[in-house]
Amino acid sequence: MPNIVVVGAGVSGLTSAYLLSKQKGNVITVVAKHMPGDYDIEYASPWAGANVLPMATAKNSSWERRTWPEIKRLATEVPEAGIHLLKSRVFRREKDIEKVRAGGYSFDGLFEENPWYKSLFDDFRELSKDELPKGMASGCEFGSACINVMLYMPWLVGQCRANGVVFRRGQLKHISEAAALSHSGGKADIIVNTTGLMASRLGGVMDTKVVPVRGQVVVVRNEAPYMVTKSGTDDAADELCYIMMRAAGGGTILGGTYQKGQWESQPDPNYAMRIMRRAVEMMPELTDGKGVKGLDIIRHGVGLRPYREGGVRIEKEKIGDTWVVHNYGHAGWGYQGSYGCAEDVVALVDEIAGRARL
Repeated sequence: MPNIVVVGAGVSGLTSAYLLSKQKGNVITVVAKHMPGDYDIEYASPWAGANVLPMATAKNSSWERRTWPEIKRLATEVPEAGIHLLKSRVFRREKDIEKVRAGGYSFDGLFEENPWYKSLFDDFRELSKDELPKGMASGCEFGSACINVMLYMPWLVGQCRANGVVFRRGQLKHISEAAALSHSGGKADIIVNTTGLMASRLGGVMDTKVVPVRGQVVVVRNEAPYMVTKSGTDDAADELCYIMMRAAGGGTILGGTYQKGQWESQPDPNYAMRIMRRAVEMMPELTDGKGVKGLDIIRHGVGLRPYREGGVRIEKEKIGDTWVVHNYGHAGWGYQGSYGCAEDVVALVDEIAGRARL
């Protein structure tokens, strides 16, 4: 009966705890400074859109490939999870197409002209020339999903609790402190480190490869009939244009920015104006052609994506006398890779516990 403490209650921690809780015999405690319902700049998950836009290269696509069937199942069979299916359009700008072809473009696989994910979505299609907005070289459309994270995170907590997982608040200076925080009173056999951005500051981990990527958004009441993103903007290299409507009245997210190394937690009104202008230019029907003044703003938000140079870290490590399984550094794809990554966590825990995978 492995005694497991999961550190962190973002989507990576909750999904890891959920899949571990499905195994009979695991005793699981989730310890976190921030829990669903909190808003804090250190806590990325509540700020996420969140939708499914494959960002990996084909070589690193396993986590997203394994997560999509579960997200789709939840959207179609489990309404209380707060996920709905929505068409997504991905546009490649004429100004970016040479960079995309050269292979050195940001967001890895998303804007590729012959993307690996066309086999992931059964309704994937390339858009015809007359479907392309001005300035776009090409684009594609596929049936994706958008998650209302304010419903989905508590749903995950509920699934965990139904399986016996215990949640505790706690702040750690060193990862090894987690071993003493099991609700069972006994010492943990295995610690799962899902601390996201805070892996850069947590004793025993102190991963200098982890840096924030600041994302500013505007959340509006206007309804978007589909999701859209394009490969760049005319404003700045670290500014984005995307629109997605959360399920069940969660509002429509307008984004955004991708500012590496920026910790600033307060929304910048200049970025906000540009985000809104780009959104209504890209999707005039969002405000029935009334432009920015037709947007009904709920709030402005800033989240910090937990980016890691060299990619996500999913591996086991002996720290002191306790095994630690790391699962952090997901940048902007934490939700859409959550089940694939959590499956790898379960496999590593099984390895440590000496259990054969069935």
